[in-house]
Amino acid sequence: MEVFSGHPLSPEHHPPGGRSRVRRASLLDPRSAAGQVFLLQVVIVVLLVVAAVVGMVLQVASDALQQGRRVSVVAAHSFASAPGVAAALQSRDPSAVLQPRAEAARRRTGVDFIVVMSTKGIRYTYPYPQEIGKKFVGTIAPALQGRTVVEQAGGPPLPAGKGTDVQAVVPVTDSRGKVVGLVSAGITVRAVAGLWLPQLPIIVASGAAALALAMTGTTMVSRRLRRQTHGLAPVELAQLYEHHDAVLHAVREGVLITSADGRLLLANDEAARLLGLPADVPGRPVRELGLPEPVMRLLSSPGAVTDEVHLAGDRLLAVNKRPTYPQADRGGSVVTLRDTTELAAVSGRAEVARERLKLLYEAGVRIGTTLDVGCTAQELADVAAPQFADLVTVDLLDSVLRGWEPTAEGWRHLRRAAIGGEQRMMPVYPLGEVITFSAGTPQMRTLREGRAVLEADLRRAHGWRAQDPERARKALECGLQSLVTVPLRARNVALGVANFYRTVDSPAFDPDDLTFAEELAARAAVALDNARRFTREHAMAVTLQRSLLPRGKPEQDALEVAWRYLPAEAGVGGDWFDVIALPGARVALVMGDVVGHGLHAAATMGRLRTAVHNFSTLDLPVDEVLGNLDDLVDRMDNEENTGDAADSHEGEGVTGATCLYAVYDPVAGACTMARAGHPEPVVVRPDGTVTSPGVPASAPLGLGGYPFETAEVDLPEGSQLVLYTNGLLANRTHDIDAGMERLRRALGGSGGRTPEETCQAVIDALEPSHSSDDIALLTARTRMFPPSRVAEWDVPSDPALVPSVRARCRETLLQWGLEETAFATELIVSELVTNAIRYASPPVGVRLLHGRCLTCEVSDGSGTSPRLRRATTTDEGGRGLFLVAQFAQRWGTRYTAGGKVIWAELALHGGTSAASGLAPVDLLLDQFDLDQFDDAAL
Repeated sequence: MEVFSGHPLSPEHHPPGGRSRVRRASLLDPRSAAGQVFLLQVVIVVLLVVAAVVGMVLQVASDALQQGRRVSVVAAHSFASAPGVAAALQSRDPSAVLQPRAEAARRRTGVDFIVVMSTKGIRYTYPYPQEIGKKFVGTIAPALQGRTVVEQAGGPPLPAGKGTDVQAVVPVTDSRGKVVGLVSAGITVRAVAGLWLPQLPIIVASGAAALALAMTGTTMVSRRLRRQTHGLAPVELAQLYEHHDAVLHAVREGVLITSADGRLLLANDEAARLLGLPADVPGRPVRELGLPEPVMRLLSSPGAVTDEVHLAGDRLLAVNKRPTYPQADRGGSVVTLRDTTELAAVSGRAEVARERLKLLYEAGVRIGTTLDVGCTAQELADVAAPQFADLVTVDLLDSVLRGWEPTAEGWRHLRRAAIGGEQRMMPVYPLGEVITFSAGTPQMRTLREGRAVLEADLRRAHGWRAQDPERARKALECGLQSLVTVPLRARNVALGVANFYRTVDSPAFDPDDLTFAEELAARAAVALDNARRFTREHAMAVTLQRSLLPRGKPEQDALEVAWRYLPAEAGVGGDWFDVIALPGARVALVMGDVVGHGLHAAATMGRLRTAVHNFSTLDLPVDEVLGNLDDLVDRMDNEENTGDAADSHEGEGVTGATCLYAVYDPVAGACTMARAGHPEPVVVRPDGTVTSPGVPASAPLGLGGYPFETAEVDLPEGSQLVLYTNGLLANRTHDIDAGMERLRRALGGSGGRTPEETCQAVIDALEPSHSSDDIALLTARTRMFPPSRVAEWDVPSDPALVPSVRARCRETLLQWGLEETAFATELIVSELVTNAIRYASPPVGVRLLHGRCLTCEVSDGSGTSPRLRRATTTDEGGRGLFLVAQFAQRWGTRYTAGGKVIWAELALHGGTSAASGLAPVDLLLDQFDLDQFDDAAL
C-alpha cells in the first residue's frame, strides 16, 4: 500500500490535474483534512492560552495565600514571645500597654492586624480602637491548649480593605508555662489582577506564535499528505484504510509489525489467536509478551526468515519475516504466521504411512531370503525392530520348526525362535526355550481369536503379568510399556505368534498399529510356511538320499576308507558314492552325480547306485560298467519323455549323470579307472605329493554311443585316492579351476594323515558357507595284499595232475593254519581245475588268497563261462558247480583280457558255508565220486 510504504503510485493512479489544483486552492478549507487540522490547532492554541491565564491566576492566588499564612504565623509568634507581653496581659490595663506596641509591630511586619486578647477572646488591641473590648472573631480553643491556629476568617473592617483574611492565633505563656493570653496576626489577600495582568501580553504573543507555527506546520503537512496520498480525498483515504484493515484482520494468516527497538506495533486478529496475545500488546516490547523462546528470538532478530517452522503451544507455525523498509535504515519487520498444525498432522500421517509402506516393502525383500524356519523368524524380528517396535520376539510351534504340519494341540507349547531389537537384554524368554502359555495371556488369545491383540499398558495386562510375575516385574522395571501380539497364520493355520514390544522411550502402540502388525505378520507367515514345507521336503529327500547311500563300510582288506556327504541348502541332489567289495580282494570305488535336485534326483541316484551294484556283481570291466550305466540312463531319459511322465515330477525330460568307477587290486597294487563326465580324482602319494592320475575324460552318462576310456595307475601302499563331486570345487565365489587349486593345497602334505583326517581337512578348507549343490567326498588309502598270503601256480593241461594240485593246495592251507577248510578248498580247487582242463583252453592257473576269507581262483584262456544246473539222478556229470556253490560262501566268474577267472570264497574263523544247512555233505560224498564230477554246462 503506497500510503504506508512511501512508494509513489503508478501514473495511471494519479488524479487529474484540475482536481489537484482545486484541492491546492482549498488547502485551509474546513472540509479538507488540512483545514480541519488547522481549526483543531487554533482551538487547541486558544484553549492553551485560556488555560495558561487561568492557571497563572490560580497559581498567584495560591502563592499569595501561602505567603499570608507564613507571615501571619511569624508575626503572631514574634509578638507573643516579645518581652513584657505576658506581664502586660496580667496588668490592670493591658490595652494601654499593648495597643501602641501592637500597632508599631503591625507597621514593621507588614501584616494587616495584630490583636492581643484575653483567654476569653476579648480584644485588647486592634487597628481601630472602637473595636477594642469586643469579642475576637476566630477559633481560640486550640491556642488555649498551647497550639497554633491558622485559619481564614472574616471580621471587622481592616486598613487593608476587603479581601480574604488569613490569621494565626498563638498562646502567650508566663514563666510557669501558663497561657495568660492570646495573640492573633493576620493579613488580607488582595485581588490578584495586579499580579498576572503584566504577564498577559506574553501569553497572548505565545498563542499567536503557536497559531502561526500551526498554520505553517499544517501547510507543510498538507503538502506532504498531498504528495503521499497523490491527491486522494479523506473519504477515499478512509475507505482505503477501512479496506486494508478489513483485509488485515480477516485473512487466515497472522501479521505482526515490529519496530527497530523490538516493540510490537501491530498484530492482527489471527496473530493474536495463534500466539495467544492479549488486547493491549501494541507498543509493548516483544520480550514482555510471554511468547515461546524461539518465536520471541525470531521476532527480536533483524534477519529475514523464509518458511521456518516453530512450535507455539500446540501449534506448528510457518513463519516468514521481511524488513518493513528494505531500502532504508528505519528498521522494523513484518512477520507473517501460518498455522500448519493440521497440515503437519496430515503430513505426519502420510509420512508414517510412507514409512510403513517402505517397511512392508523391506519386509518383502528381507524376509524369506532363506528356506530355513529359524532364519526366517529372525529376519522378521530384525525387520520389525527398531523401525516398528523396540523389542520383537517370535514364538513358533515345535512342529513348524521341524517341518511338520502344525496342529492346534501344540498352541500352548511354543518355542522361542527369534529375538530382535536393541532391547535384547530385556528379561524375556531366551532363544530355544519352550514356553507354556496360560489361557489368559495375549498370545493364547491371539491364537484363539485369530487376530492381533493390543496391550497398550503392560502394567494393567493381568494375563501377561500372571504368565511369569517375576520376569514381568523385571521387564516393567527395564521399561517395557506396550505389546502387540499377532498370530502367524498361513493357509488358515496358525504357525505361532509374533510379539512386538515398545518401551517407555517410544510412544505406546495404538489401535492403528494393529493393522500394520497383522500385515507384517501375514507376509512373514507365508515365508515361514514356505520354509516349513521346504524343511519337510528337504528332510524327506535327505532321508531318502541317506537311505540310498552306504550305511556302513563293507568288510574288505584292500582300502581304508572315509567319506563325507553334505546336502545342499536348497535341496538334496543326486550325488552318491559307494565302496563295493569285489572277489579277489579287490574293491570298487564309485562316485556319481545326477543332474538336478530334489526327490527325483535322489530317486534316480538310487536306481543308478543299484545298477552299479548289479554290474559290479557281474564283475564286469570298468569301461563296460560305465557303458551299461550309459544305456540305463538313456532308457530312463526316454521313459521320462514318454506320455505324461514328465508332468508328474521335477526334472522334466532330463536325466543326466556323471560317474567315476575305479577298481583297486591290492595284490597288484594297481587301480583301473574310467570317468563319464566326472571330475578327475586326485592321488596323494605316501610322501605327500599330490598328483592327477590322468584318467581320460569321457562324455557324461545318457548321451549314448560314446566309448569310455580306462586308465590303470599303480598306487604304492599308503597312497590316498580322493574322489569328489563338483559341488566341492565350484560355488558362487570361484570356478572349478580355482576350487581344484584349493583342493590341491588342502591335500598337500597329507601323506601321513588317515582318510578321516584328510576328509575333515578338505571339508574345512573347501566347504562353502552356503552350498547350492551337494558335496560328496570319498578318501581311500591303499593297502597291499601280503605276498605271504598269496599262493599261485600254473597247472599243465593234464587231468592226471589234478591230485598234485590238491596236494599243493593242502600244503598251503596247512602253512596258513587253515586245516579246517582244507577239505572244502581241495574239493573246490579240484573241481574248478578239472573243468578248466577238460572244457577250457590253457593256460590254466590257480591262486589262493588268504584274507578275511579264503579265495580260490582258477584262470584259463577261454571266454566261455560255466553255469550252474541241477543234475538228475541218472546224469553222470553236472554236479561239480553245484558242490562248489554248496561249499563256497559265494562264487562267480570274471573276465580278463586273456580269458576268465572262476573264483570261490570260503568263510574263515568258524564261518559256515552256504551249504551247511541245505544238504549233508557226507551224503553227497557217499553218493558221488568227486573225481568224476564235471560240469556239462558250458
